Amino acid sequence: MTSTEGTDPDAASAAPIVHASAELTPESRVLLWQAGTPHTGRLLDPVLAIARALGRELVCVARPGYGGAPRRPGRSVAEGALDAALALRRHDLRDVLVAGYSGGGPHALALAAAEPARIRAVVVAGCPAPYAGADEWFAGMVDPGALRAAVGGIDARGAHPEVWEPRSFTARDYTALEGEWGVLGQDAGAADALMDGGAVDDDVAFVTDWGFALSSVAAPVTLAHGSADRIIPVAHAAMLAERLRDALLAIHDGDGHVSVLEHLREHLAAADR
Repeated sequence: MTSTEGTDPDAASAAPIVHASAELTPESRVLLWQAGTPHTGRLLDPVLAIARALGRELVCVARPGYGGAPRRPGRSVAEGALDAALALRRHDLRDVLVAGYSGGGPHALALAAAEPARIRAVVVAGCPAPYAGADEWFAGMVDPGALRAAVGGIDARGAHPEVWEPRSFTARDYTALEGEWGVLGQDAGAADALMDGGAVDDDVAFVTDWGFALSSVAAPVTLAHGSADRIIPVAHAAMLAERLRDALLAIHDGDGHVSVLEHLREHLAAADR
């Protein structure tokens, strides 16, 4: 079952747009998916399969500017996770396992910081680290243009041309996209077609103050990263590990930004024990 709540933009702050695999109750055991940049908020089949294997329901909450959720220009990472936090409170969900991919990673960490009593563990894959102004943050990115533009603010990022650089993905990434993770590209394409500003706001949020301290995340965090990631280089995982209280580095040799997701099931299963 998929339900969509809060389609009225004026009520979005009170009723976030939630997609869930079943009706949610306080007894629901949930895997909450923080999707990448961009996304529609819809449930993705490979993530749903993982949730089912874990005996959990899958939930995805569209961030502001995605999937019909009203845009909030200038939002921080912490503010971008507020709708997900509100959904957890609204349904009084506990024992929540959180997974965040790429741009969803910082928001997964923000959710854990905001709702420590509800979060069992966090697994992030291909997650960027906070930007502190050093040019090394961009090192290893094949095409850092959009994030560099975001440093200049919303207008500068909005004016940056949205042109995909094919070299950003490795051969393993393209192979993964030919399999079950092809839905990731389809979902990103559908989000791009809406042109609703979420990607601009995500990028600006990544390179400005995140609005919370990584040290405030109490839940254990698994940092899965491909050693050959050309979008968010593997050095970002080490940067995150240095600042998190309870972090496990899981570096996958030769994997890129997409193919690292082929290890998501094993990491979530380990985190759920």
